[in-house]
Amino acid sequence: MRRELTLAVGLLALASAVPALAQAPVSLSAGRTVQGQIAVGDAISADGTWRFDDYSIVARPGQRLEAVLRSGAFDAYLEVYGPDDMRAPIASDDDGLGEGTDSRVRFTTDRTGVYMLRARPLSGLEGGDYTLTLTERPQARPAPRPGRVRLGQSVQGRLASSDGETDDGAAYDAFLIRAGAGERLAVDLTSDAFDPVVRIGRMSGGAFEELAMNDDGPDMGLNARLVFTAPDAGEYLIRATALDASGEGAYTLVVTEGPPPASAQPIEIGATVQGELTPEDGKSENGRPADAYRFSGREGQRVRIDMTSPDIDTYLQLFDENRVSLAEDDDSGPTGTDSRLTFTLPRTGSYVVEARGFSDALGTYSLVLAEIEPEQPPAALAFGSTLQGEIGETDPTDSEDRNYDAYMITGQAGQRIQALMRSGDFDTFLRIGRSDGDFVELASDDDGLREGTDSRLNFTLPEDGDYVLRALPLGAEGKGLYSLELIDRGPQPRPGSLLVGVTARGTLTETDATADDNSFYDAYRVAFKEGDKLLITMVSNDVDSLIAVGRTGEEGAFEVLGSDDDSLSDTHAKLEWTAPADGSYEIRAGAFQQGQTGPYALHVEKQP
Repeated sequence: MRRELTLAVGLLALASAVPALAQAPVSLSAGRTVQGQIAVGDAISADGTWRFDDYSIVARPGQRLEAVLRSGAFDAYLEVYGPDDMRAPIASDDDGLGEGTDSRVRFTTDRTGVYMLRARPLSGLEGGDYTLTLTERPQARPAPRPGRVRLGQSVQGRLASSDGETDDGAAYDAFLIRAGAGERLAVDLTSDAFDPVVRIGRMSGGAFEELAMNDDGPDMGLNARLVFTAPDAGEYLIRATALDASGEGAYTLVVTEGPPPASAQPIEIGATVQGELTPEDGKSENGRPADAYRFSGREGQRVRIDMTSPDIDTYLQLFDENRVSLAEDDDSGPTGTDSRLTFTLPRTGSYVVEARGFSDALGTYSLVLAEIEPEQPPAALAFGSTLQGEIGETDPTDSEDRNYDAYMITGQAGQRIQALMRSGDFDTFLRIGRSDGDFVELASDDDGLREGTDSRLNFTLPEDGDYVLRALPLGAEGKGLYSLELIDRGPQPRPGSLLVGVTARGTLTETDATADDNSFYDAYRVAFKEGDKLLITMVSNDVDSLIAVGRTGEEGAFEVLGSDDDSLSDTHAKLEWTAPADGSYEIRAGAFQQGQTGPYALHVEKQP
């Protein structure tokens, strides 16, 4: 964000500097255009390679939104993150506007919540001015009536603006094809007018359910080649579309019999195989050399498959006996280019492991197929209880080979919980996630207790229901005794009152309200008139100060209208802000980092 930097005029002495890693997002609604700047003082990515500004969008299910980022100073890049999940973007774009290096990302919301829009350069810490616009797009054009295509047929077509439209705004043509169970199809989509993408799936409840896709086939440049194995007999829908939402023009679609899969060698669970990828090997679905291994397993059996190599970036894929893909992995192994698959077998029978490279690289590899402890139903953990546990070799392991114990927590939406994990034997780690299906992390903590290597996880439950808390070591080698305590922190405290022109002195404590990143804050309610110009400062010797001003939106989420971390100094905050309308606003005096507590001084004054 654009910031005004001044010499510190502190009410308290300066505290030590902390690098900018996060900032409160600015609220953005459809129909608005904002002028911003990527500059020194903005948040920096975890790997330290680029700066960014975040904008929060309160949305309801089914909204079709479009964000456009323009800049003459840097190569624009946009990312969109779903509610309560900042691990991976649900949509992103580099040059989608089709005008040089400007970005356009289109996405459709699938649920009510706060979505995060991240504006940043494609790479580098350099920045500059930018313009960001958010609009709501009209309802999609009706889906086209699909044509039909047969095995061995070639179809000439053209993408146009009058065609059907995907959720991300790209035009597409659709074709139906009938396939038998286990039948292998090769679908080629070529074009000189756009970067082709081919998708195959089925319609389910009126929505397209994608089963496979390809953008750039092997040895085909930007053209697409998808090899697909039909899981069962029936009709499948092929979509011919473009990688860029603005892509239009002529194309050729060809459907032929797919290449035979690599012949599978037998392997027993518990075995290790030394292999080599060569040009003479069979081919994977994407046309790359691959070795295949067949093994037998039983329903509920949990297996772990590791592939390591000094020569290639490894890739693993697991299929059922009909060569229908069940799971795949690129780099979850112990090093950045090794692969690891952990999977619970859904039925008794035969399975096939395909070992290949992420690219066409050839070389030696090692493959290990092992049985591991099955996941146990999590034990119930009540609020207010403290238990003693032990991490041992017989406990189940996660994808990083760490043994863990799992506990079930039942709570209500808005309930604030705190979990404390202590151990004298290992560096503790806490993770909380959903209880339905595979474990999906919602929040985690390593050393939040700020007492050596013990953990304290603060989390606000997003909805009623059951959650799984995992207690584990930070490293795979960790074993030993631990204690775990679960505390109900109740609902968020209600905002207090604040007089303009008077300094409020407060203390951030562990009982205070918590922000989305689990940092503590105190909230104050203040009434302003439209056009009121405010100067808000926060200083502290104990916490890295963070100011946010905003109000509660229609969906109940806090909409940030202005924020600052360190404009007064490295750890003191100063925000100059103008009220956009008459009404009541909330000022939050918080900590930049999770777990920080201590006294502070907050001052709000009107400017001429």
